[in-house]
Amino acid sequence: MIVWLRSLALIIVAGSGALIASTLIILFFWSPNLARGVLVGFCRFALWAGDVLTGMKVIVEGKENIPDTPSVIMIKHTTILETYGHVAMFPKTAWVVKRELLWVPIIGWAIGLVLNPIAINRGRGRSAVKQVIEQGKQRLAAGTWVTIFPEGTRVHFGKTRKYGISGAALAKEAGVSIVPVAQNAGDFWRRRTFAMRPGTVHFCIGPPIDASAQSPKETNELVKNWIEGKMREISIAYK
Repeated sequence: MIVWLRSLALIIVAGSGALIASTLIILFFWSPNLARGVLVGFCRFALWAGDVLTGMKVIVEGKENIPDTPSVIMIKHTTILETYGHVAMFPKTAWVVKRELLWVPIIGWAIGLVLNPIAINRGRGRSAVKQVIEQGKQRLAAGTWVTIFPEGTRVHFGKTRKYGISGAALAKEAGVSIVPVAQNAGDFWRRRTFAMRPGTVHFCIGPPIDASAQSPKETNELVKNWIEGKMREISIAYK
């Protein structure tokens, strides 16, 4: 019962904070720096609230692996936590998201304003990959990182889906590195589960992977091997 009450408290606090932050972002549409400041502030607040209210403490490992130049971030996607958590850890980034997310009133509108996302129709296959490459190159050239959740959606506790090729193809075309990220938030916050249990979330940032040395398919395999290998180290689901 305590776990449920603490989880409810976090949802109320973080949800209210998200609505307030989104409203401010929309009001600050004329100032990208102010809008991003609000976003980063909210993401840090949400991580803090998760620690205080549910006992999910996030430890970031591998900060020294973050390059000085814009890169492609590829993150293991198991919960909502990593979507907002990585914003507070990396430089300015644009997400690759399903276009329907931007249709959500207030929060979706704010995401569209402050993150300048690459909104794709996931049902369009190769056309969506081409869109990620074309728009991703524009974002990277402008100094913005690109975040991709390679499995396309949140995966169940301990499971793995096929890694999409768009991140590796983008990095190859743009001449940038890929930063792989593994995290075990799913150990404490299961997909489609309300309860958030206390524990230490290891948010592991891996060494940059050079996408120019091999084909996108081979790069994708390197990224997958690093992420899934790290997951076997940090997640109880792989034990």
